[in-house]
Amino acid sequence: MNKIWWKALTVILLIYIITGGLLFDVPRLDILNETIRALYFHVPMWFGMIIMLTISVVHSILYLRSSDEKHDIAAIEYANVGVVFGILGITTGMLWAQFTWGDWWSGDPKQNGAAIGLLIYFAYFILRGSFENQDQKARISAVYNIFAFAALIPLLFILPRLTDSLHPGNGGNPGFNAYDLDSKLRMIFYPAVIAWTLLGVWITTLRIRIKTISNSVL
Repeated sequence: MNKIWWKALTVILLIYIITGGLLFDVPRLDILNETIRALYFHVPMWFGMIIMLTISVVHSILYLRSSDEKHDIAAIEYANVGVVFGILGITTGMLWAQFTWGDWWSGDPKQNGAAIGLLIYFAYFILRGSFENQDQKARISAVYNIFAFAALIPLLFILPRLTDSLHPGNGGNPGFNAYDLDSKLRMIFYPAVIAWTLLGVWITTLRIRIKTISNSVL
């Protein structure tokens, strides 16, 4: 991941989606209107969160198998960036909800599930800070990380589909691609998913390098 090309691609894509997301034409949908532009930021950030947390839990599993410190460092740093993306995702979702549902927080199952999922990961960070022994910290937090990810998936993707929900794609409501994720939206939406994910990986690799250097100095 030391190649420069993917970092340049990340910058180019981010400039493109921010410019296009704010200025390009969008389809006129009932109620949504111009707020459909939030799709370029809210949903890709959740994609980025899921990808970062998936990579984090993979490194936790690898740590339990090998006890290699590099996997523990990668697990916590990918989780850190993933949760930041989650906070951005839930914030942009609240902003979107205010203009489409009439309230910042309506107690929608998708909103509640996302909030509970983030709280579970906040507990992961608190747990890591409660141990002084590095091996004990890494092993116990790796086990917790696996269970945290296993809890997050049903909270975000299963429970909202089983209950009444205003959120597209949940509670019997169609997702955007079912009725109007047209070519205008796809031109920015798909690059946005790639861009936010690459940005997350970029930030994480920098944090891993800093943490690795810091540990070697100590």
